[in-house]
Amino acid sequence: MQRISGGVTAAKGFCATGIAAGIKKSGKDMAMIYSETVCRVAGTFTTNLVKAAPVKWDQCIVKGLPVAEQSADKAGSAAQENCGGNDRTAHAVVVNSGVANACTGAEGYGYCRDTAAKAAELLDIRENQVLVASTGVIGQQVPIAKICEGIANMKPLLSESAEGGTLAAEAIMTTDTVKKEAAVQLELGGKTVTVGGMCKGSGMIHPNMCTMLSFITTDANISQPMLQKALSASVPDTYNMVSVDGDTSTNDTCLVLANGLAGNPEITEENGDYAAFFEALNEVNTCLAKKMAADGEGATAMFEVKVIGAESKEQAVTISKSVVSSSLVKAMIYGHDANCGRILCAMGYSGAQFDPEKVDVWFESAVGKLKIIENGVPTDYSEELATKILSESAVTAIADIKMGTAEATAWGCDLTYDYIKINADYRS
Repeated sequence: MQRISGGVTAAKGFCATGIAAGIKKSGKDMAMIYSETVCRVAGTFTTNLVKAAPVKWDQCIVKGLPVAEQSADKAGSAAQENCGGNDRTAHAVVVNSGVANACTGAEGYGYCRDTAAKAAELLDIRENQVLVASTGVIGQQVPIAKICEGIANMKPLLSESAEGGTLAAEAIMTTDTVKKEAAVQLELGGKTVTVGGMCKGSGMIHPNMCTMLSFITTDANISQPMLQKALSASVPDTYNMVSVDGDTSTNDTCLVLANGLAGNPEITEENGDYAAFFEALNEVNTCLAKKMAADGEGATAMFEVKVIGAESKEQAVTISKSVVSSSLVKAMIYGHDANCGRILCAMGYSGAQFDPEKVDVWFESAVGKLKIIENGVPTDYSEELATKILSESAVTAIADIKMGTAEATAWGCDLTYDYIKINADYRS
């Protein structure tokens, strides 16, 4: 496997673009991804009980349920109408930024259908093969006329070029300050397979998942159950390990589309090819997750928390998430102040059991590595060196709880004055 440049257009057969459709006051605000052939699709979604209309629409498609006028959570075996057939496939994705289409009721869900219908008409595909996603202000109806006009304007601009993918990545940004793309290549069955993706996410980010939209494309030939299995296995260690501000969004969506154009033997079971594909997918997801953490609203530094020596993976995950989510710890990183007691405090209220008097903690960055706690007690460390380490744009805290060999890593960012400024007047 090797990292390559590009995003959602890196894999064979995918094209994309992004435009300014007038949904936001300025800048690009609509994106489209299209595959020249139908794709198998997998997805994971927000755990928030309040789910945006596009989440409900996409859940129906991913779960193989009718895209009826109801949420996927309520669509069950009683809903037998096939609405043209739903075989867990997709052909296109339409995304808008600026308005989240959340808390919008039946009208908002109807706009998902209108969006899909317009794309299906122009692309000559089925309505229930169009995935929809939105991000932005909660509680407002999307300007559906602008959405439909934007789809029509995007169709002739769809491009397989890297630029097409970049335009799409830029168009899904809200408070993001940089576009987020990643891609890798590997060989499966003698064929070159590519996995590429883009995401957005800067604020309202907290497991599980985050305020994020992530779109992964691949030309791998893989069955839908194995595609879903790979995504579901990857998300807990990637997107679910990111926390910016403790808020879990209404719109969190991660979608993977696989069109099979690489021509590798179909992956239908957990064999060597599946393991290699999972590694590639996980690499893209990890890269995108870290980019979101680094671009947290108002952030000046990415903050990584690694727990080692744990008795179990679950224990390590719980502790690392607790530390990376702590407002006091995040403020400490912003202030470049090695107030190490805050690390132990956050570990202690995580709910995981460990012996505080056996914990060692280090701070690490490009400047160096410094042990600040040994067996639960602060060391005689240099405050000057600690400040230098914490002043870098990427800082890691490593906690060894000396109970076993399991470990986990969580990602976040510092908490700054600008976070308050951005969110205090978000709508204006």
